[in-house]
Amino acid sequence: MPTRRRPEGVTRLFSPTVALLLREADVEALADLDAIISAVAAATRDLGRGEAQNQPRRRVFPPGGVLNVMFASWPGGRVTGLKAYTIGGGQVRFLVTLFDLDGAPIAMIEANRLGALRTGAATAVAARALAGRGPKIVAVIGTGWQAKTQVAALRACLEVSELRVYGRDEGRRARFAQTVGGRAAGSAEECVRGADVVVTITTSAVPVLQAAWVKPEALVVGAGCNIPSRSELPADLVTNCRAVVVDQRETAELESGDLLSAGYDFAGCVELGAVLAGTVELPASGGPLLFESHGLALWDLAAATTLLKSARTAGRGEEVGLFRSAGERR
Repeated sequence: MPTRRRPEGVTRLFSPTVALLLREADVEALADLDAIISAVAAATRDLGRGEAQNQPRRRVFPPGGVLNVMFASWPGGRVTGLKAYTIGGGQVRFLVTLFDLDGAPIAMIEANRLGALRTGAATAVAARALAGRGPKIVAVIGTGWQAKTQVAALRACLEVSELRVYGRDEGRRARFAQTVGGRAAGSAEECVRGADVVVTITTSAVPVLQAAWVKPEALVVGAGCNIPSRSELPADLVTNCRAVVVDQRETAELESGDLLSAGYDFAGCVELGAVLAGTVELPASGGPLLFESHGLALWDLAAATTLLKSARTAGRGEEVGLFRSAGERR
């Protein structure tokens, strides 16, 4: 049998380490949305500068379910890592794993709540960079579990003069509006017309608004769709935008149903990281501005670093010993 050789520069194959396990209750207790927004902004800016890496989501389809894996490296946050989540048996289970830059696992985080927070934070980062200053009328289409963090994050970064919300179910729409302090619109058109910022955060496979409802100066955020066969936004809205900003071009090419269904030429899109890094300038007029948010592992890592820091300070979480020898386990 051939002798197993160690990679060059490796003195031992593994060494004991301790990772912190954070459960959903820990995430709920520790999450600081302002800190998450700041971390997501910093990581996205680093991506635009070429100082971070992000790989798009990959999927496999076991019988009756889906396994999704996405991973990234953020040297600015001193971490690398991945998010894996499964869909099956009527449930979705999310797990973020963090490693330090030496490759040692440092955290495992149940990440359902974390995912909603980082998605909302990304919308906030984009809105702050793209929507301009001053009071904003905000329209949110979607009343599900992700929509709440969208509203909270937008309130954290914009001066919201009016919040309108719409969802197909009248009762749920009214309850959601009361929860987030907004006004329940009677229709999607009523929600969107005249709004400065329009966010779609739905699971719809077909467009939930019409381009004619969107005013020329508006920022539109498509945040609900990362499946290429679905689209929340109509093709004519995409083609009439003055600019299309994406979280990452490589990700958008794989996942953006809004852009793919419109036959969009991805060579024309701009990455949000480049906007934050100041390396591109967007046109000031000529139609609405569109931000397509599909979800980056880099955002998960950024949000997770804020939780890990808070957990260490608060003494929360469970320590899990890894890579111990058989003798050490005893």
